[in-house]
Amino acid sequence: FWLKPLWLERREHGAISRSRDRGGTTTQAAAMDIDLLNPDAREERAKHKLKRMIQSPNSFFMDVKCPGCLQITTVYSHAQTVVLCGNCNVMLCQPTGGLARLTEGCSFRRKVE
Repeated sequence: FWLKPLWLERREHGAISRSRDRGGTTTQAAAMDIDLLNPDAREERAKHKLKRMIQSPNSFFMDVKCPGCLQITTVYSHAQTVVLCGNCNVMLCQPTGGLARLTEGCSFRRKVE
């Protein structure tokens, strides 16, 4: 029924270690549950673009191949307008709220910087 303070629970579970320095004073060091220097790639990708350890955008440019004439067109991943093929006027992608939706049959690859 009574709740223990968080520092007491951590000490009982061994999360806090105590050590004495030369002056006789006691210092406490809490053990970390995660490695801050080597974050998991999957967790980093899921974070907001400004909250990552190294800030990086979610958007990219891509080469989209037209299913009809096989011409390659460069398209922005978050395009806000309909992108048409230059040769045959086939719709390559249509905008959504975020990432552009590619037309069925279109293949793409990320452009390398």
